[in-house]
Amino acid sequence: MDETLLPAIGVEILIPACALVAIAFALVQWLLVSRVKLSPHGLDSAANDGGAGKNGHAEYLIEEEEGLTDHNVVLKCADIQSAIAEGATSFLFTEYNYVGIFMVAFAVLTFLFLGSVEGFSTSSQTCTYDPTKLCKPALATAIFSTISFLLGAFTSVASGFLGMKIATYANARTTLEARKGVGKAFITAFRSGAVMGFLLAANGLLVLYIAINLFKLYYGDDWEGLFESITGYGLGGSSMALFGRVGGGIYTKAADVGADLVGKVERNIPEDDPRNPAVIADNVGDNVGDIAGMGSDLFGSYAESSCAALVVASISSFGINHDFTAMLYPLIVSSVGILVCLITTLFATDFFEINDVKEIEPALKRQLIISTILMTVGVALVSWIALPLSFTIFNFGTQKVVKNWTSMLPLFCVCRQLSLCVAVGLWAGLIIGFVTEYYTSNAYSPVQDVADSCRTGAATNVIFGLALGYKSVIIPIFAIAVCIYVSFSFAAMYGIAMAALGMLSTIATGLAIDAYGPISDNAGGIAEMAGMNHRIRERTDALDAAGNTTAAIGKGFAIGSAALVSLALFGAFVSRAGISTVDVLSPKVIIGLLVGAMLPYWFSAMTMKSVGSAALKMVEEVRRQFNSIPGLLEGTAKPDYATCVKISTDASIKEMIPPGALVMLTPLIVGILFGVETLAGVLAGSLVSGVQIAISASNTGGAWDNAKKYIEAGASEHARNLGPKGSDPHKAAVIGDTIGDPLKDTSGPSLNILIKLMAVESLVFAPFFATHGGLLFKI
Repeated sequence: MDETLLPAIGVEILIPACALVAIAFALVQWLLVSRVKLSPHGLDSAANDGGAGKNGHAEYLIEEEEGLTDHNVVLKCADIQSAIAEGATSFLFTEYNYVGIFMVAFAVLTFLFLGSVEGFSTSSQTCTYDPTKLCKPALATAIFSTISFLLGAFTSVASGFLGMKIATYANARTTLEARKGVGKAFITAFRSGAVMGFLLAANGLLVLYIAINLFKLYYGDDWEGLFESITGYGLGGSSMALFGRVGGGIYTKAADVGADLVGKVERNIPEDDPRNPAVIADNVGDNVGDIAGMGSDLFGSYAESSCAALVVASISSFGINHDFTAMLYPLIVSSVGILVCLITTLFATDFFEINDVKEIEPALKRQLIISTILMTVGVALVSWIALPLSFTIFNFGTQKVVKNWTSMLPLFCVCRQLSLCVAVGLWAGLIIGFVTEYYTSNAYSPVQDVADSCRTGAATNVIFGLALGYKSVIIPIFAIAVCIYVSFSFAAMYGIAMAALGMLSTIATGLAIDAYGPISDNAGGIAEMAGMNHRIRERTDALDAAGNTTAAIGKGFAIGSAALVSLALFGAFVSRAGISTVDVLSPKVIIGLLVGAMLPYWFSAMTMKSVGSAALKMVEEVRRQFNSIPGLLEGTAKPDYATCVKISTDASIKEMIPPGALVMLTPLIVGILFGVETLAGVLAGSLVSGVQIAISASNTGGAWDNAKKYIEAGASEHARNLGPKGSDPHKAAVIGDTIGDPLKDTSGPSLNILIKLMAVESLVFAPFFATHGGLLFKI
């Protein structure tokens, strides 16, 4: 077999080095954000230091016209930030207590199920894919799968918690920087998002790399068993992400719906008005749902795509010939992605300066374009040095030869088809992102048409919004279909796994853009609650509007990558379960397809009803406070924020359990009772319907949200004719936005976890299902 240009020692240096560089870069960004002081004393001392800013003026020079010398504003911002951080931390600790019990129970279940495959034998067993060799006992796979499950779960929880801490640290600082101009506020919010993005990317990569090397000490040359046990890492990551997304989504949307319906529609007070009892809970929700939940979600996607690629590679020529460099090609791609994202981030924070609100959204879009272009070059380079000239990939019982193409470029004498798999995933992600932007940004006609439909009331707004969501599915599905066909043609299921990893290779930049949105949203809320100048609120609103669009783009990336990851995991499951073909004419498979296609609807119904039930309690409480607290509406009395926070916390903890149980128990019940063929049908059915519902729900909700903001901003003659705030079209838009909240922030984002989690869980338990499953058909 051909040797790779990059030696194994080079890989052992490159991967941890890139992870450590990412951590160091995140710390630098955090230190820069921390220079914005949240105390009047800090502001005074910084001003006395005479620190020069980027443009040569004092960093803490405050303009009198903006009212920036009012130290009371700084104290108010600090108090509000403290309340939001305290609420978010309290909720996550409560959530993690419940999730921790599940984590331990499921780890025990994992050990028992996998250990029972060979009757808890400690004897070596015949290898699944090479009967001529002996592999480590099934009991070892059970132990190490359990350990990797716990590692993935802990890393997922840590990713979400760190993200929340960073966001609550940065929100008030973004508000204070908005006094100096929109550019300063943008850089603070984006740098804070970058801290989260780079920490998550580094932690996910580093923990997985360390786990592989530690497990290798026991498994030795048994790479089949080694990487089969590593799949538990993806299962742990996605399990925690499911509860984080669902629980956080219910929390934030219950508070948001309650605050909007009573405050904006019934009482006609501004968004984030301090008189609204649900305003603190609403801002807490942004951090526990859109930050912590989203962080765990994208970590899960990264872990699963890496695990899917590693499992297939371990039974291909990379694993058979023990080529360590080529085997870790997925991790090398992720390492290069970190370096690419680092360079890309500098374009937003150092190379270009934002001077006008109109430059915000292009700056964020430029991040996606630059990272995609640079990553395409980076993938070509690492494929050249990390892959052999010829190799084979496991393809449902056979070894597919992956060809090389002679290139005209002197530097790359060979064009690896595998690099094209990564590149096609990368560019498919960009296409999905820009299509999502077109359908959710108020700069384009689809959202403007939805806003215009508000002239005749909420009903037409809902009709137009639903139609937009359905239509927005078309191009992303074609992009995913082309990506699947091309990558499978080049490198079978391994190619699809690498396409998914390509879509997630710029995860640090994607997370920075995603986290920027909720941070900006919180900054606007703090500005309103602190009673700051209306010009400050206009700046934070502009940041928030751009963040809404980029958040929708991030959800598009997550859903697209989830489809590819799930398909790759599905292929690995079929191979591991010993299924030669999945025959859709078989009654065992067809019933699975039908049930699987139904599951996303069942799951969405549960999550949306959970939001509705929690929102109902929130609305009743907000109404009660407005009616029973004298002087609340006049601003002479303070609302009871704590009660609203408690309602959201209690409801989300209680309501997240049934949807989570549905997803986690379905593969176990189907696999044990009906067998692997029916389970294969369930996985295929849930993938096909889940992706489309997720895209539609996310884009519909995003369009309704930005249609409301389009009317509120009044930036065009058309928008001014529909406004101002409080007009009948605006109230209709608020109702649409309220309906869309659970679609775009609870059900939609959670569906991509559903399809990934069921697939990776089926793969982990495939040996058990193949040995002991299908009890009903054995009667």
